[in-house]
Amino acid sequence: MLTLTERAQKAIGRFIEGSETPVEGLRISVTGGGCSGMQYGMALEPSPNSDDAVVELGLVKVFVDPQSAPLLEGVTVDFLDGIEGSGFKFDNPNATASCGCGNSFSA
Repeated sequence: MLTLTERAQKAIGRFIEGSETPVEGLRISVTGGGCSGMQYGMALEPSPNSDDAVVELGLVKVFVDPQSAPLLEGVTVDFLDGIEGSGFKFDNPNATASCGCGNSFSA
């Protein structure tokens, strides 16, 4: 399905530990919008929905809804932390185009 780099797993772990409410995992989704037509979404969730795929990647549980699953096939999520800022980067081999922000694509 998808891959989280070690840096991404550590960053997500820090966000989960710092959450004020109980968190079971991270939801990664794809919705319409963004510069290129589709955009990635990430949110900490208390539990998966009944129709979610639950993928355990290291110590992180990732929840993916059925509509997003095919669009996330083969995607690698990394976490970059540098002088120009920090954030998650999506590498999607199925994207036919993406925008400069790296959070939007077309398939």
